[in-house]
Amino acid sequence: QVQLVESGGGLVQPGGSLRLSCAASGFTFSSYTMRWYRQAPGKERELVALIGSTGTSTNYADSVKGRFTISRDNAKNMVYLQMNRLKPEDTAVYYCRAVVQVREYWGKGTLVTVSS
Repeated sequence: QVQLVESGGGLVQPGGSLRLSCAASGFTFSSYTMRWYRQAPGKERELVALIGSTGTSTNYADSVKGRFTISRDNAKNMVYLQMNRLKPEDTAVYYCRAVVQVREYWGKGTLVTVSS
């Protein structure tokens, strides 16, 4: 079965960096676009970044452009989110999502807290 497992969250000071990872299994990873979402307390879940199946196509929310970088390693079935120059408003639970044969799958998320 499809599984997505996020890791790498934690507490970081404003201006700091974190790298999130999402380990995927149960499907042909290299054939599918992957997405990172986040949900802050009291807010709706929002798309942060996406990456095409080959890794050559990416897109970002305006709020993270120039600070976050999404990447993938198809040999390892991994997708990453490098987050730099973090701000308190980046505090959220970050989720990995895949849509496989019209069905969507989500990981359980990893919490990122940006605070001094």
